[in-house]
Amino acid sequence: MTTEELIEKLDLIQKMKCESPTLEIKSAEKGCPKHLYDTLSSFSNQDDGGIIIFGVDETQDYKEVGVYDPQDIQKRINEQCLQMEPVVRPLLTVGEKDGKFYVSAEIPGADITDRPVFYRGKGRVKGSFIRVGDSDESMTEYEVYSYEAYRKKYQDDVREIERVSFTALDQELLTKYIELLKRGKPRLAAIPDNEIYELMSIKRNHAVTLAAVLNFSPYPQAYFPQLCILATVVPGKEIGAVGKQGERFLDNQRIEGNIPDMLDGAMQFVSRNMRTKTIINPNTGKREDRTDYPVTAIREAVLNALVHRDYSIHTEGMPIQLIMYEDRIEIRNPGGIYGRIRVDQLGKVQPDTRNPVIASELEVLKVTENRYSGIPTIRRTMQEYHLPQPEFLDERGSFIIKLYKYGEDKLPYDDTEEIENRELLLFCKTPRTRKEICDYLGLNSVTYAIQTYVMPLVEKGLIQMSIPDKPKSPKQLFYCGERRKL
Repeated sequence: MTTEELIEKLDLIQKMKCESPTLEIKSAEKGCPKHLYDTLSSFSNQDDGGIIIFGVDETQDYKEVGVYDPQDIQKRINEQCLQMEPVVRPLLTVGEKDGKFYVSAEIPGADITDRPVFYRGKGRVKGSFIRVGDSDESMTEYEVYSYEAYRKKYQDDVREIERVSFTALDQELLTKYIELLKRGKPRLAAIPDNEIYELMSIKRNHAVTLAAVLNFSPYPQAYFPQLCILATVVPGKEIGAVGKQGERFLDNQRIEGNIPDMLDGAMQFVSRNMRTKTIINPNTGKREDRTDYPVTAIREAVLNALVHRDYSIHTEGMPIQLIMYEDRIEIRNPGGIYGRIRVDQLGKVQPDTRNPVIASELEVLKVTENRYSGIPTIRRTMQEYHLPQPEFLDERGSFIIKLYKYGEDKLPYDDTEEIENRELLLFCKTPRTRKEICDYLGLNSVTYAIQTYVMPLVEKGLIQMSIPDKPKSPKQLFYCGERRKL
């Protein structure tokens, strides 16, 4: 950050009067804050890092008070950074405004293989923090574990389940799997079945693996009661709404069985609680039966949850949730996004696979393609239905897919522009640069993207600019809302 950028950041703080997921404000008028560790940890543990501004007093309506000594405070900041594991290397900048000095510390996001960054004085579990809104929150034991699992490449889907015997598996289904597996592979077909079981992780050290239990046991819930799907229909748009007779749920089912069984059970549940109506397609003039949601999109979303959820000991007591609201379906699975991929990259880059053995077995059984086509298929089928694009959320140990439908007053083939605008507004819930918006829209010209898609929404007041006085500023960010924390 240059001195000029620091002064611009101070002016922006006065305008916005708030902190944000990437901005922390400290007074430091009478000395350096002694406990920066939480913020150093939380900023280091997010991709975008963060900036700490010293010299602004939040308790006095963000009054610019300056720092006590710009040279000494830099020394104190560095001393605290050296107490982190791994060590944090801040980029420090000093600026002067109206005779007072201010200091900024830019904290870079650590590589995912170096996370969690934590304060040594508290240890890995108690000293690791995550940024939630504008506050620093202690990481859960599971959040700490998830980084370690990725770094050390743990394979929870092939952990040994000693209490399950091989004879407890569905032998007919297992035989079918081995036959399909050998097909077209003469070298593999020459290997005895007992050796294939170990080779393909049906067994590990002669014990049955979790993947085998989930795919080949007739009833995995005998060993893991919560590895199931809890499906509910809510009579409203939020949990807690009640029906005309006071009912909290219009339908409620615990879906069990192996993964293929649970997939079939979830689809049956959704089908019986989803309307089918006959419409006239204005593009073809033909009558069509149309369900509330495209069945293919729902199947891919449920399958995504079953295959890619976290199956570690930390989450084996957490079921997948399938909730049908009045206006949407939500599918929630334990375990956030795995590896380096971000939400905005889903379906665009090849992700790391959390449970490769489960995915491979289901591919052989023709349940899934295992070609990373699930997210693009959900997007495509929702678009073909002229419904809003799906919303993907990664929230502290959970991954959520939301599929929206229109109300009765909406025509299914209308409002294409409104759909596009809604998608862009959802994307801009997080402040975005011109380039980020252009890439999201899949366009080559930044100028065209901003003038055609963004500025009309700015004029309507639906999207705001972080520096409205300088519309062409290269530091300009666009965000959705009346006032956004930056």
